[in-house]
Amino acid sequence: MKGRLIDMFFEEGAILFGHFVLTSGKESDYYINVKKLITNPEALKLIAGLMKARADELGLEFDRVAGPELGAVPIATALSLETGKPLVIVRKKPKGHGTGSQIEGEVKPGERILLVEDVTTTGGSVLRAAEVLENAGAEVVAISVVVDREEGAGGKIGEKYRFIPLVTVSELFARKGSIKTEE
Repeated sequence: MKGRLIDMFFEEGAILFGHFVLTSGKESDYYINVKKLITNPEALKLIAGLMKARADELGLEFDRVAGPELGAVPIATALSLETGKPLVIVRKKPKGHGTGSQIEGEVKPGERILLVEDVTTTGGSVLRAAEVLENAGAEVVAISVVVDREEGAGGKIGEKYRFIPLVTVSELFARKGSIKTEE
């Protein structure tokens, strides 16, 4: 299944080459567009299946699935459907209207959350989402990511949480040749 996921990145044109500025602020000569990949229902279902299988292998127990907006929302939704666990969406910032909440969906104190993300570089975005969930009283049991760019996120996230990448950049490019990553 993992090999099929790697192939789909290339088949769907979800890896672009050129000059890109990433969310982390880092510059890169490639861009991994998981959002493009997950518009394919086969890929989205495969990702959810792989995430569930990894969680089961590791014996993870969780009450809810969460994802930060925008890229992780379809992934979290698919995993919610795959596991039957309720969905939580973490906004980048609190709503400026209505309840002003930064969380969509219910989070009860003490609930265990499996937090998912599309791509990690430094881990900053997903760690901010984890903090929002913890401030609501939840316990983040693990962070599962589709692709880890291997640029520091694993170490940073691993200091506090179990980190579960489905695919690393090294694995992605081992099959299709190698590229130079930013230091």
